[in-house]
Amino acid sequence: MFFIFLGLIVLFVGTTLAKSNPSNPKTAVVGKSMRFAGFGLILLALVTQCFVQIQPGEIGVQTLFGKVQSGILTEGLSVINPLAEVKRFDGRTQNYTMSAVHDEGEKSGDDAIRVLTADGLEVIIDLSVLYHIVPDKAPEILRTLGRDLTDKIIRPVSRTKIRDNAVYYDAIALYSSRRDEFQQKIFKTIESEFSARGIVLESILIRNVELPASVKTTIESKINAEQESQKMKFVLEKERQEAERKRVEAQGISDYQRILTSTLTDKLLQYEQIKTQRELSLSPNAKVVIMNGGKSAPILIGQ
Repeated sequence: MFFIFLGLIVLFVGTTLAKSNPSNPKTAVVGKSMRFAGFGLILLALVTQCFVQIQPGEIGVQTLFGKVQSGILTEGLSVINPLAEVKRFDGRTQNYTMSAVHDEGEKSGDDAIRVLTADGLEVIIDLSVLYHIVPDKAPEILRTLGRDLTDKIIRPVSRTKIRDNAVYYDAIALYSSRRDEFQQKIFKTIESEFSARGIVLESILIRNVELPASVKTTIESKINAEQESQKMKFVLEKERQEAERKRVEAQGISDYQRILTSTLTDKLLQYEQIKTQRELSLSPNAKVVIMNGGKSAPILIGQ
């Protein structure tokens, strides 16, 4: 567009210069040269402005003298009106993050969402929103919203819907048991708002839920108490098992002694004595065995 206006200016100046002093040959030559240059600039601008290249993932929307044209330009080389201007949208998945961590979100500093829960506590939520625009809706988006979607739609709608839904949950429920339910609920409410404006909501990611310090202390105390209770149960169970083991062992010893006492007779003792004497007589170290003739054990005299 710039070269077209520049060519028109050069053409106008050349024509004016040639008409101002037609009797002067030098003026006529300069005027003619400027007219040729003006025509050349206009032709060059028309040729270059007729072609536009759209990069992969981009969506092009044409505007002519401020009016948005219907239809879109997809990736590749396209032929357009040389007087039209092309506005480009990114049609790929976009990520908008609001976080309490500095330089982690789209805005520097603490950009987390502070919400009030059903029990009146303030909870801090870090959130990421994944979305993309509907390609065919790009002209309407440009006409009604422009290309700055994050500050006009993504950020305000997400923050508002999260605050609206958080009031139905207790702080601890948001932190633990009902976190997935809360995430699904805000997804549905935000999705309906985005869809009406030509935006597809892909996913809502709750990155972190930070509870007040007092609630954290209560939860930690409860967890420590539960851990101590579990530890005590384990110790008691171990002691019961040890007591059972000792009882079984004592019962076994008692049974052994009872059986041994009931079966230990004089004849059994004599039999065992004879076996022992026989083994001793076969030993190379035993020299003399003195038998006393009684029921008591013999006297052994070694080498």
